[in-house]
Amino acid sequence: MPAESNLLSDIWPLAPSSATDWLLELCGDGLTGFMPPAMPDAAWVLNAMYEHEDGPSDVSHHEYRQARLADGSTPRDIVAGIDLDTVGVASGGGLGRAEHPGPGWRRLRWAELARRTGDPIVPDGLLPRFRCFPSATKNGSWPLGIVPPTEGSLDRETWLRLIDILTAHSPAGPDTRCLIYYNPLTLGAVDFDNLHVRAGRLGDAEILYDMPEADLADFSPANLWAEDRSWVLCTDYDLWATKVAGPPALIEALLNDTGVEAVRLPWAT
Repeated sequence: MPAESNLLSDIWPLAPSSATDWLLELCGDGLTGFMPPAMPDAAWVLNAMYEHEDGPSDVSHHEYRQARLADGSTPRDIVAGIDLDTVGVASGGGLGRAEHPGPGWRRLRWAELARRTGDPIVPDGLLPRFRCFPSATKNGSWPLGIVPPTEGSLDRETWLRLIDILTAHSPAGPDTRCLIYYNPLTLGAVDFDNLHVRAGRLGDAEILYDMPEADLADFSPANLWAEDRSWVLCTDYDLWATKVAGPPALIEALLNDTGVEAVRLPWAT
C-alpha cells in the first residue's frame, strides 16, 4: 500500500457508518449528501468559476468541441455504445474537484456575472446549479472564455479557505474533532449500504484534497461536521455550492469573507 494511503488511514481512520445516523434523522437520505437545515443559521458557499483575461468568446464550449470533432482533432465521447457528443451538449462544466486554471485566468465572482447578465445570482426557489445564469450560456453551453463551477465538489481554493474559517470559529480550533462522509455516487455507486465515514482533526482537513486513493481522488467530502454537531457542511453531488449550517457568527463570517463567495437563500435555509 502506498505511503500516502497509510497516511490517510493514520490521520483520517475509518469510522462506523452509524456516525451518520443523526444526519439521516435530521436530513433524510444522504445519497447525494446529507443536506442540513439551519443550525440555527445557514449560508451557501459558491464554487469558484473563472474567466480568461481576454474575456468570454463568441464561441461556446459546445461549438468548439463540435469543430474539433469535425476536423478529427479529438475523439468522440462514447460510453456504453452511446455517442454522448450526439445526444448531449458540451457545457464547459465538469464534475468533481477543480482549481484555478493557471496564467491568464482570474476568478469570476457570481455577483459580478449577475450584474453583467442581469440574471440573479441564484433564481428564486432554486439551488445553485447548472440552471443558474441562463443569459451567460448559448443553448446550455458556456462561452469558451469562462470555466463554470463544477458539480459535486468544492474547488481547491474554496475548500482551503473554508477550512480556515471553520477553524477560526471552532472552540478547539485545529484540534476540533470532525467526521467526513463520502456519498456513494462519489465512490462509483458500488456500495449503498456501507457508508464511507472517516474521523479526524479539522487541522488535518486540508490534506483530504490531495489524497491519491482512487475512490477519493475526484471529490471533496459530501459532508464535514464537528463531532459536537455545532456545524455541518454539505456538498451535494448535483450542486455548484456547499451549504454550511451552524451558529450565526460562523455564517456571518462566511458572508463577509473575501476568500469565499457566500449567499443566503431564504428558501433553502
